[in-house]
Amino acid sequence: MTKIKEIVHFFEELAPPQLQESYDNAGLIIGLENAEVDSVLISLDVTEEVVDEAIAQKAQLIVAHHPIIFSGLKKITGKNYVERTIIKAIKNNIAIFAAHTNLDSVTGGVNSIICEKIGLENCQILQPAKGQLKKLVTFIPVEHADKVREAVFAAGAGNIGNYDSCGYNLEGTGSFRGNEATNPFVGEKGQIHYEKEIRFETIFPGYLQHKIISALLNSHPYEEVAYDIYPLENNFEKAGMGMVGTLPKEKTEKEFLQHLKNTFQTGVIKHTRLKGKPVKKVAICGGSGSFLLPNAISAKADFFVSGDFKYHQFFDAENKIVIADIGHFESEQFTKDLFYELLTKNFPKFAVRLSEVNTNPVFYF
Repeated sequence: MTKIKEIVHFFEELAPPQLQESYDNAGLIIGLENAEVDSVLISLDVTEEVVDEAIAQKAQLIVAHHPIIFSGLKKITGKNYVERTIIKAIKNNIAIFAAHTNLDSVTGGVNSIICEKIGLENCQILQPAKGQLKKLVTFIPVEHADKVREAVFAAGAGNIGNYDSCGYNLEGTGSFRGNEATNPFVGEKGQIHYEKEIRFETIFPGYLQHKIISALLNSHPYEEVAYDIYPLENNFEKAGMGMVGTLPKEKTEKEFLQHLKNTFQTGVIKHTRLKGKPVKKVAICGGSGSFLLPNAISAKADFFVSGDFKYHQFFDAENKIVIADIGHFESEQFTKDLFYELLTKNFPKFAVRLSEVNTNPVFYF
């Protein structure tokens, strides 16, 4: 048996909750972390029908992309499908976990699998995350610098693009004086001591701060470790919204639209006026991606593939790009396959099943 908290921890390491949008509610929504499970049901959404399916399959946990609860609930009386779904899940001791915009934001997440299905290469984040990076500055006695650096890098600091172990080192002299309550690593109580030290700087994503500071403190020889944390304005290129990549071979616009229709099995694709130019560079965003249209245009993409565009937003393409609205559900449908692959690979000792319920609320006539 596997405890729910092990699954939660796995997904939160892969897609840190700090990367979710402010309106989101990813994480364990219903259930106890210490409860044990031997069967999981995967779904894009959680509805009453999905809970019924979990009951029939004796699944103790539903892993979904969309949270069943987005905003606060003051009453749970069964007046709508959200409240009825919650009541049914709790009555039947079924936990619900969701990884939503945090899974959208990471490389290897929702948008990566969309790129894979379309066949895009050389993919990059379309809108890198802001306000996620921090800088650590600390001071290490020269003889211990290698040990501390290695520990901090192993905890996840020092990654820039395709490089790791990135840091800056400057040798200088530090001073300190311990009082009678201290047990200094070097020097004597009550006397000012001067020590050759390395000023070490490195960057890290903010969600790893606790882990990195723990590594620093556990590897550093000093009784009191001096360090500073600075927020950075740099973009975090490894996380963010949407992606952009290139097709292996150019397609005509109609060929590419047919490719999208076949790949995503959508009933219809709403699109802006075709430009009569070949399609090579494509921007994508799972779900509702209209807010990324300026980024797609700036990236000089030929097409922007997403969902939920409103009428007036189609005008914003201004003949600079072709918008292809394939539908919200359709764009994210392969998230179930992503969950399945991750769970079966990392938790091979329990049953993982894909929901057979079609939760798409949109139909085409």
